[in-house]
Amino acid sequence: MGDKDSYTGVKYTIHARFTIEGVVERHDVIGAIFGQTEGLFPKDFELRELQRTGKIGRIDIELRSANDKTTGTLVVPSSLDRPETAVIAAAMETVDRVGPCDAKIAVEGIKDIRVDKLKRIQERAKELMRDWHVKESHDIEVMLDQVSQESKRVEPVHYGRERLTATPDIGQRNDIIVVEGRADVINLLKAGISGSIAVEGVKIPRTVRDLAKKKEITAFLDGDRGGDLILKELMQVAKPKYVARAPRGSEVEELDPDQIKAALAARVPVEEALAQERAEPAPAPAPAMEQQPQRPRQMREPHRPQRPPRQEVVQVPSIAREYAGLTEGLKGTLEAVLMGTDGAEKARFPVAELVEKLKASEGIRAVIFDGIVTGRLIDAAVAKGVKAIVGDRISEGVRIPQGLEVRAFKDLS
Repeated sequence: MGDKDSYTGVKYTIHARFTIEGVVERHDVIGAIFGQTEGLFPKDFELRELQRTGKIGRIDIELRSANDKTTGTLVVPSSLDRPETAVIAAAMETVDRVGPCDAKIAVEGIKDIRVDKLKRIQERAKELMRDWHVKESHDIEVMLDQVSQESKRVEPVHYGRERLTATPDIGQRNDIIVVEGRADVINLLKAGISGSIAVEGVKIPRTVRDLAKKKEITAFLDGDRGGDLILKELMQVAKPKYVARAPRGSEVEELDPDQIKAALAARVPVEEALAQERAEPAPAPAPAMEQQPQRPRQMREPHRPQRPPRQEVVQVPSIAREYAGLTEGLKGTLEAVLMGTDGAEKARFPVAELVEKLKASEGIRAVIFDGIVTGRLIDAAVAKGVKAIVGDRISEGVRIPQGLEVRAFKDLS
């Protein structure tokens, strides 16, 4: 039963511990309590009558016997007033025998059920308030982002002698993004990403080759065979420094802004991209359209299935777990803490200021806060090189880029 009871109107629970010099059963203990308290009070205040009228609930007993001794606990729910409940508790301590055995009952305390209910109400109210506050803040942030993006809309231009599709700032940027086609450049502009140029074909134009000699190149390619071919061509004439890929089976022009930002945040050095490509199993060959003449049965070689190469599983240490001790102190505070790369706490402030404060900070290794992890916060964290985010909850549908660990409070408890 613990601190809860099925009886309506229960206000208190009496908690007691007993020791009996002998082996007895549960009904023996209950019988002794009812029997030895009978006659101490007027009839309408005796335990049997109080239980019959619902003012005392069912007595819950747990006991165990060992070495010719029985010990255990009992819980008595009460809907009486405080003084009456205290009198009943004191009367129970007068029980000194259970059957033929000596016994001792000691009341450990009386709990107020209503205090527990109020505590649960308070915690739930704080949770509702936190969700309400974060939802309103998030809605405002989304609106501001949309307005800001609208004001920054630009149109692509033609660049170089091949008149390649590019963003207007392509000549001024020290780092550029090379994509496959015009639609990819336009989709990146819609997502607020500038500094891109399209090769517009598998053959790499001279303009892109010249740019690769003086600028840092990130190849942002489709997740299909065409993307693989362009990467091979780039490696021969305009080697990129980094490679970002759309999800397998997807094209850059199909991605939404969150997917684009996640893919760029997860870019890897070109050598690592090539190593990953070599590690992937080759696609199964297509079945032949025409039946080939069969060898004579005695010449046919037995088929030996090829085993895929064994992939070594690398266990990545959890950065977020280093800050598990902070989560208990943050619950219910609606506060955020920025942890520096030196392991020290950099700043502490209300959750509503988190994104703007993070954008203005440097040298941040982790963010721990009493709120919901959103896509906007993840974007700001990636831009600042943050390695871990720990929040009360993680919003549904957010995409977590490679290199960033995101955990909820419950994951670290």
